[in-house]
Amino acid sequence: MSGAPQQLEKIALGWMRVRLSMLPFADAGSADLPLPRLLRLSLFQVSVGMATALMVGTLNRVMIVELGVSAALVALMVALPLVFAPFRALIGHRSDTFRSALGWRRVPFIWFGTLIQFGGLAIMPFALLVLSGDSGAPVDVGKFAAALAFLMVGAGIQTTQTAGLALATDLAAEGTRPRVVALMYVMLLVGLFVSGFAFAALLQDFSPLRLIQVIQGCALLTMILNVIALWKQEPRDPARTMRTEPDIDFRTAWRSFAEIPHAKRFLVAVGLGTAAFSMQDILLEPYGGEVLGQTVAQTSLLTGLLAASALAAYALSARALVKGFDAYRLAAYGVLLGVPGFSAIIFAGPFESAWLFRCGVALIGFGGGLFAVATLTAAMGIDISGRSGLALGAWGSVQATAAGLAIALGGVLRDGLTALGAGGALGPVLADPANAYGVVYHIEILLLFLTLVAIGPLARRRLDQAPARAEKFSLAQFPR
Repeated sequence: MSGAPQQLEKIALGWMRVRLSMLPFADAGSADLPLPRLLRLSLFQVSVGMATALMVGTLNRVMIVELGVSAALVALMVALPLVFAPFRALIGHRSDTFRSALGWRRVPFIWFGTLIQFGGLAIMPFALLVLSGDSGAPVDVGKFAAALAFLMVGAGIQTTQTAGLALATDLAAEGTRPRVVALMYVMLLVGLFVSGFAFAALLQDFSPLRLIQVIQGCALLTMILNVIALWKQEPRDPARTMRTEPDIDFRTAWRSFAEIPHAKRFLVAVGLGTAAFSMQDILLEPYGGEVLGQTVAQTSLLTGLLAASALAAYALSARALVKGFDAYRLAAYGVLLGVPGFSAIIFAGPFESAWLFRCGVALIGFGGGLFAVATLTAAMGIDISGRSGLALGAWGSVQATAAGLAIALGGVLRDGLTALGAGGALGPVLADPANAYGVVYHIEILLLFLTLVAIGPLARRRLDQAPARAEKFSLAQFPR
């Protein structure tokens, strides 16, 4: 036992010799945006991930199982936040042109987005209890209040995320933006998974009072995280926000953006690629259980596999992009990886191969991660006379809308084809439930090829000037 302290001392001395540059995210910061400040700014992504996990994951199950709300109504409520997704371009434009005597452009939008998100989460538990019919109040009042709560949370998320990413673009040096993008995605995943496990533990002994406490605690934590994130981040510049020239209206600004060579093609590629990778989001676990006969525990591991693959993609893409690799070419590589990924999932059913299924899931997660980071990095590089918010808003608008519509379409196609097959309308050959999933996966492969068609010219030509080549850095600075 006497040698144990000596061993611990040696280990401690060894860690002391590790350079700061070898730690994860060590070089994601810059002189203008140090790492601690960048990590603090990225907390708004944690709050977005937390709200997303609450609405899409936890409340989805609670509303259907514990509260007895119909699945169709739950699906409608969960989809309501997407109503504000198309307005992200307008939000980004307004944050570009906002006039403030205090000299801020992004902070007011992050703040008001936080207030709206906080308000939606604050009234949500009471609205859900009324919606369930257990409170004695009219159920229609619960429907209206729940719809309002989900809309407010969605509007807050879209506003906060758009202005937050625009602020990160303003503060980050051009050579470090790929690493900043990777960090922002990692923090979003952190918010999703940590809060998901936390909600599961807190609601294990479900009661209406516990539901109120958890959701309102989420509202309070959202306010705290976002205030810490934006505190002293944006420099005050009254001269910039009190311009004497007339404001540029949204139509004029959008026309200027659309006139950038290949800008529309870029947005089409973002929409097609996002839809291709998103349509299977709610089908992977049911496919594993219904077609491959996997247990709940086995299918639950797929989420972790997707996340791990995406994290690896974030690390690789950040390293490649900061070394000058073309963002559009990297996005195309991500799309190419998705094709064998979906093919492996399709063939996993007939071969009854769980390992082939997992390989396909890993390829989808990795390819989708490359595509997401590369396209967001490209959007961050589009600066129309200091109005980066419009470009980021356009990217976010197309990305969120395409993801929502693709997920809904995937579920509708699967349910519709399964019902037709069970009723014999498709004949005995197509009565197998695996065929419904296969149709969706084949559509996703088709969308991937269409994405390649759209992004092909972009891989040879950038929307704007190529960024300067960044300094050399090591693999250890990326998330692992």
